[in-house]
Amino acid sequence: MAVNRQAPPADRAVFWYGCNMLRHGEVIRASARLLDAVGVETAPAGGPSHCCGSPQEANARIAEGMARRTVEAFNATGREQVITWCPSCHMNMQDLMAPVTPVRFDTAHITEVLHARRDRLRRLLTHRVPARVLLHRHLGFQPRVPVNDLVADLLRLIPGLTLVEHPLAVPGHMCSALAGVPGALAAAQRATLDAMAQAGADTLATIFHSCHREAVILERGRSLRVANWVHLLAEAAGWPCEDGYKALRNAGNPRAVAGEAGLTAAGEAAFERLIEPELRKPPPA
Repeated sequence: MAVNRQAPPADRAVFWYGCNMLRHGEVIRASARLLDAVGVETAPAGGPSHCCGSPQEANARIAEGMARRTVEAFNATGREQVITWCPSCHMNMQDLMAPVTPVRFDTAHITEVLHARRDRLRRLLTHRVPARVLLHRHLGFQPRVPVNDLVADLLRLIPGLTLVEHPLAVPGHMCSALAGVPGALAAAQRATLDAMAQAGADTLATIFHSCHREAVILERGRSLRVANWVHLLAEAAGWPCEDGYKALRNAGNPRAVAGEAGLTAAGEAAFERLIEPELRKPPPA
């Protein structure tokens, strides 16, 4: 279904990729490159210095201070738009941050911006991507931004790609919303695999980062591919966009895949305490 929603036009914007995307550097770089290619000059911003405050939501004073600092930093850029990636950041900006600290910019999601400029985007996508793709739809962000339909329209621009139809949509706005509910994520993944089989899909296209991290493990022992929608657009544009997280998550020995250089860059202690436990956790049961 085509979507006619238009994001407010802006030629200079902040690309706010958030904190939780730092595991997916190639998606951040490809997203910024896509925005630049359709005519949006971006200033990327993310990480702890541009946090929405949600990691500290148990302490309202700290969370408010982090959120205010981020809004003030965006105001100081003089750019008229902040383009979001993370649905949590997007909702926090609209519901919690902007109502407290005056903003001098509007907010749009990256899918809205790329969709509004899809005629320019189409000209970039010259490489065939032969795949039958099921889109990993979520329900929770859809009332705010019609992200499922927007991403579907963007994927339909890719030559050689067939977007298969299936009514499955997962609750919540990201898989992280399911992770704390016993059995919910495993049930959603089983339903997703069933939907792929029913629709004859060989590729699962994720929309958001936490979903992608949970879904890549579905490749183990199966002849299917899990890719983020940005990976697929980058592939169609002929840009390198190797999924480093997936390689680590599906490796028998993630330390060997990371290599000495990767361990040094992350820090041995940080890798052991913060990264390795996530990479080695078993699939949802």
